[in-house]
This record gives sequence, C-alpha cells and structure tokens, in this order.
Amino acid sequence: MEAAKPEAPTKHRWLNPAVAITVALLATFMGICKVKDDNIVQAMQQAQADKLDHWQFYQARNIREEVAKAALVQMRIQAIGASGKQLTAVTEQIKVYETLAAEQNQKKNELKAQAEQDQANYDALNFRDDQFDLSDAAIAIAISMLAVASLTGLPWLYLLALVPSGYGFLMGTAGLAGWGIHPDALIKLLS
Repeated sequence: MEAAKPEAPTKHRWLNPAVAITVALLATFMGICKVKDDNIVQAMQQAQADKLDHWQFYQARNIREEVAKAALVQMRIQAIGASGKQLTAVTEQIKVYETLAAEQNQKKNELKAQAEQDQANYDALNFRDDQFDLSDAAIAIAISMLAVASLTGLPWLYLLALVPSGYGFLMGTAGLAGWGIHPDALIKLLS
C-alpha cells in the first residue's frame, strides 16, 4: 500500500500558473520593446554625430567667411589708392570675395539649420527612449514582485504587481506607437 501524499492547498492553486504566464508575457513584451529601443538609441547616436559634424562645418564656413571679409577690407583699402589696370584688378577681386563671403554666409546658415534640426531629432528620439526606459524599469519591478508573490503565495501581491505591469505595458506601447505620454516629473527625478 502506498503512503498517502499530502494534498497541496487548493486555496491559491491559480497563483503560480498566473505568475508564470504573466512573467512570460511581460518578458516577451520587454524583449520587443528592447529591439525598438536599441534602434532608437542607434538613431540618437547618429543624430548626435550629425549635429556635431554640422556644427564643425558651420565653424569652418564661419572662418572662411571671416577670411573673405578680411580680404575684402584689405582690397577696398588698396582700391583707394589704385588707378587704371590695378583698380580694375582690385575691383574684380572685390567682387569675387564679396560673392565668396555671401556664399559662405549662406552655407553657414544652412549648416546651422541642419545642426538645430539634428538636435530636434535627437530630442524627439530621446523622448521615446525615456518611454522605453520607464517601461523596462516598471516591468522589472513587476517581475520582482511576481517572483515574491509566487514564493510567498500571496495573491494580493500578485494583484499589486499588476500595477507596475500595466504602467510598463502602457509606457512600452507609447514608445512603440509614438504616443505623447511622457511623465516629465518622473523623468527629471530619475535623470
């Protein structure tokens, strides 16, 4: 005759399977968000590199413009005492350097606009990156709470873990869908 096995309590038999399913769903969602977040981080790095490149080119154009303006001043001074062929040659060079200075100024302003757009792109991407960061943090907290709920057999802790789970899901979905949900106060606190 076999020894009777003690029966497991049936009161909270649903808890461990519910925890397992919830953790699996959260981990899967977290993985999907991680892929998108990594792509966003790469785009942020590219936007930052583009911004730095554009500001460096801006500085180069600024130097070229200033050199052209300095040359113009010298040529205009030369033109005061010049006559005949020398005046004609200096006048032609003045036109060349006026055109060069104007072109450099225009290109410099275009680069400035590009650098400012790069910063705007970076900021928009960072907004979404923050959403994924909050999603990761909330889901990690939820998974920890679910583990404790499973170990202790406390159903109320499982239900409480659904709060950060829901918040993490909301923030992850906001990041995936591009929604404008962004708790600025919480972001500032965690920055």
